[in-house]
Amino acid sequence: MDVDGHLPRTHGDVDDDGRERRTGTVWTAAAHIITAVIGSGVLSLAWAMAQLGWVAGPLTLVLFAVITFYTCGLLADCYRVGDPVTGKRNYTYTEAVQSYLGGWHVWFCGFCQYVNMFGTGIGYTITASTSAAALKKSNCYHWHGHKADCSQYLSAYIIGFGVVQVIFCQVPNFHKLSWLSIVAAIMSFSYATIAVGLSLAQTISGPTGKTSLTGTEVGVDVDASQKVWMTFQALGNVAFAYSYTIILIEIQDTLRSPPRENETMRKATLMGISTTTAFYMLCGCLGYSAFGNDANGNILTGFGFYEPYWLVDFANVCIVLHLVGGFQVFCQPLFAAVEGGVARRYPGLGREHAAVFRLVWRTAFVGMITLLAMLMPFFNSILGFLGSIAFWPLTVFFPVEMYIRQRQIPRFGTKWVALQSLSFVCFLVTVAACAASIQGVRDSLKTYTPFTTKS
Repeated sequence: MDVDGHLPRTHGDVDDDGRERRTGTVWTAAAHIITAVIGSGVLSLAWAMAQLGWVAGPLTLVLFAVITFYTCGLLADCYRVGDPVTGKRNYTYTEAVQSYLGGWHVWFCGFCQYVNMFGTGIGYTITASTSAAALKKSNCYHWHGHKADCSQYLSAYIIGFGVVQVIFCQVPNFHKLSWLSIVAAIMSFSYATIAVGLSLAQTISGPTGKTSLTGTEVGVDVDASQKVWMTFQALGNVAFAYSYTIILIEIQDTLRSPPRENETMRKATLMGISTTTAFYMLCGCLGYSAFGNDANGNILTGFGFYEPYWLVDFANVCIVLHLVGGFQVFCQPLFAAVEGGVARRYPGLGREHAAVFRLVWRTAFVGMITLLAMLMPFFNSILGFLGSIAFWPLTVFFPVEMYIRQRQIPRFGTKWVALQSLSFVCFLVTVAACAASIQGVRDSLKTYTPFTTKS
């Protein structure tokens, strides 16, 4: 109730918190999820399967899907504090942690979330630029033969993607991007479907690569240390393929009510995770079946596929368009957090000065991402690192801790032990995948010279 004893206004153009009425539905939320989840991660799954093999590969995909769906359900219940219908809203992941946990958890959460959003921007920039370069390489191979030197300087494409993002970053807020998210979701379906179709055709027509139950073979494809590092890096790649919990609260904050936001979000999560897991199984398994233990790190730009070149070109165009939208889905919450902090610190800041700050800060942000992408354009290692640092803290640790606090689960009880065991196992996975990805970057830097090495 307000100071006069009346219920908050929920009619007209505002919601119960006085903000502009939210219009999101289960379909727009699912589109946001698919846009965030089916990103550059899907392109690395054939390579991940090659490291893990026919047994551990599909099992890993299913386990990550189940864990993500379960913990996303826990997190969705934390959107409101107290009553799930009329309780105070949490507008960001960090606010939810503040409401339920407080203390050092808030700093740690903000650090993990925003560092990962920044890193995801780098990962998406690398992937989109690689696909843009692949367009020219595909046509070069078609007209000059598969043995021709069609390598490209990636830096120019990274700069081009950065320029596009500077323009889109001037969109004021996340709520205005539903159309972009839907377009990006369509693009992700398109290139994932093309990757599946090309892999199926290659599997049927041949030649196909050698596969095994355990993936790459020690002494044949890799040595013993490489097998260990690449297996852990593959886990990081799979974790990255499912990473969207860092923006779940922001997506949920776009939903209209009734029905309850947490109920709608659970349905949207089920739709999104089920759809993406089906695509992941098809892309990973068929890609591995087609190329075996020699599967490229990026299935559509590593040129296992040369023909039909126009279809490969179209798939790469879809990737670029999708990641233009995906970049915004991940980075807009970071923009909102920084600009909200500035507005609170300087309440007298006028609209014109706020607009100038937004222009300068967002442009500088994209410029920094562009520079770092040019310095370290290593697809699988960067994806593995991003997936690992986001998976345990943001997908598992905080949702589990908030659920325990919310439901007041007694310490050392059966359910408490089960939840903490899940969290600990996922922590070990994160540490191993992070270490392997850093090792991968170190190895790549031995043969890479920024701005001069071709891809």
